Amino acid sequence: MARIAIAVVAAWVVAAAAVVNVTPALAAPPVWAGFGGNAQHIARAPAGAQDFVNMHWTAKVDEAPQLRGGQLLIHYGSPMITALNNVLIPVKGTATGGFRVDVRNGKTGALFWSLATDWAMPAHNWAPPLPAVVDTGNRLYVAGAGGSLIRRTVVDQATGALSRVVFYGLGEYQSRRTAYNRAVQISTPLTSDASNTIFFGFTVTGATNAGLKSGIARVTQNGTGAWTSAATASGDATMTQVAMNCAPALSPDGRTVYIAVSNGSSGYLLGLDATTLAPRYKVALLDPASGLKAQISNDSTASPTVGPDGDVYFGVLENPFVHNDRGWLLHFSADLTVKKTPGSFGWDNTASIVPTALIPSYTGPSSYLLMTKYNNYHGLPNSGDGRNRIAIIDPNQTQADPYSSATVMKDIQTILAPTQEPGEPAGVVYEWCLNSAVVDAVNGVVIANSEDGRVYRWDLATNTLTQSMTLNPPVPEAYTMTLIGPDGTVYVINNSTLHAIGF
Repeated sequence: MARIAIAVVAAWVVAAAAVVNVTPALAAPPVWAGFGGNAQHIARAPAGAQDFVNMHWTAKVDEAPQLRGGQLLIHYGSPMITALNNVLIPVKGTATGGFRVDVRNGKTGALFWSLATDWAMPAHNWAPPLPAVVDTGNRLYVAGAGGSLIRRTVVDQATGALSRVVFYGLGEYQSRRTAYNRAVQISTPLTSDASNTIFFGFTVTGATNAGLKSGIARVTQNGTGAWTSAATASGDATMTQVAMNCAPALSPDGRTVYIAVSNGSSGYLLGLDATTLAPRYKVALLDPASGLKAQISNDSTASPTVGPDGDVYFGVLENPFVHNDRGWLLHFSADLTVKKTPGSFGWDNTASIVPTALIPSYTGPSSYLLMTKYNNYHGLPNSGDGRNRIAIIDPNQTQADPYSSATVMKDIQTILAPTQEPGEPAGVVYEWCLNSAVVDAVNGVVIANSEDGRVYRWDLATNTLTQSMTLNPPVPEAYTMTLIGPDGTVYVINNSTLHAIGF
């Protein structure tokens, strides 16, 4: 939705439900590790999507959703999916926390096992998602109290070993647990690299014995941790935080980790050495039309996408707010020294990578294209006509921006949301409710969620919405992601519920 508390668990909780698929450990990595699918956030499906015929099952991702002014302004964590088709679902259990990860059979939805966490949400406006990721060894990492991570082996088994890993030292945490639990919170999704090192941002709101300052951390598989503050990483003492909800992204070779930092309103995109967290690259995030500092909103879940060529894409809000509240998708070379043509939408959006072969009519120069939300919001000062779209755009061709004086990435094709919004002028349609949208390269489709309460199958070759399914009545909500499992089941979060649909 663009119209711009602490749960403490005294002991580990592994709630064994009906065991539906007891299997040996599997060496294969997950097919969907976490936010954006992988460490580059390209959102590529592991299999072709099933047709929208049946609702296989549903599961709550929020057992106490709270509306604000009729809007569900709560972000939900990305599900994770293993090669054996177990779906790990971050769940918010109470109005203020009570977080856990439920693991369900992808075919039946039957609960396999559950793990509660003592993670506390950092200070927020829109509620942030529970950070979690599955590494290539099928270990679940979920944010815990005090900036710690709770690790559970092997996720495809009914039982597994539990441990806590801490980037500033387990002994330090254990000796001053109360102080760290009060002062330190993980504030971004988790990202795992190919060697199972976990990256994340964290906030610090009080003094700690370890001298922690808000920043980015890494923890290796053997528990060795490192961190750097947002100020040190950027070389700017005014930077006070990693951008809220900004999932770190890795370069294709794994040597650089990209993340945004801010002073609460503006800041930089950084490229850090993935082994040492030493600064490598930095670029100020600017509005391409005005040249002023772009807005970095703590209500956004925009995260970097790294293309196959190493180019980096990151969404921001405009400054001033005269771009119909669309923001911009900023585009940089891998070393962040070359500012390339931006996309005409960036607010709360993470671009997905689309192979050019999925659009047979495409004859341009690019080796890949981008799929992005393209809402054109109605009803606010300096907002647009309510003709909300999704789009395929070309990172290497340009056009004049219809909404500003800027030159932007060329639209290859767009498609209008199909449902008129009641009570609004003719032509004002519901918003596309997407952050990261899954790309099905087998069938050449994108799965797109809408605030009209339906999910759509966008056929890229014909530029038509070929299928849809009703999930629930319309609800204004924070943007969500779509996924596809290894058997082609489609997963969509709408109105605080995960829906599994297919044949």
